[in-house]
Amino acid sequence: MASPPLLGSGHPSEPIVARIFSNSGVQKLPSPKLDLFIARAFLPPELCALIVERIDAVRRPSTIADANGDAAYRTSETGDLDAADPVVEEVERRITALTGLDGAHGEPLQGQRYAVGQEFKGHTEYFEPNGADYQRYCGVAGNRTWTVMIYLNTPEAGGATRFKAVDKIIQPETGKLVCWNNRRPDGSLNPATLHHGMKVRAGVKYVITKWFRELPWG
Repeated sequence: MASPPLLGSGHPSEPIVARIFSNSGVQKLPSPKLDLFIARAFLPPELCALIVERIDAVRRPSTIADANGDAAYRTSETGDLDAADPVVEEVERRITALTGLDGAHGEPLQGQRYAVGQEFKGHTEYFEPNGADYQRYCGVAGNRTWTVMIYLNTPEAGGATRFKAVDKIIQPETGKLVCWNNRRPDGSLNPATLHHGMKVRAGVKYVITKWFRELPWG
């Protein structure tokens, strides 16, 4: 049987929501404020471990698009992953199969590492249209639409992701996927997606993030 056609990551979001929720084991947050999904054990531990190795090989201090004067706002490390790497390709394939989102709209897969005390304070994934660097980051592919984040390990303590507007705290577990729509059903930016990558209290946390755009990337 032929696979369903890939979906553009722009508005409307209803077919994308339906596609994600149709997957076995996917849970949808019961909130009208945002479309957020969780899938435990989305990636097997052995694949997660291979991605961790690749993040460690290329990680560097994380940055933010628009400086806000808070030097402790984002204290993690970031690593851009090689799209031609077969391990990365396999992760991309699994994300596409779950979401149905067209990979042409996706940014390159990125890894993040959080050591003890490191965090990413409350932020959204989309770029503010009135931001100083909006044209620089969104002039070609448009704004971010969907976010797919996967925890690669379970830290000893801390490192949860908190969505304050819906009073939801998601604990990191090896292979767990969290994905959400950064916009409301009408296509407007959704501030209820504000979330906080909370401090790691013991051990280390690794995640990967895949962002999709309104238009094809690059």
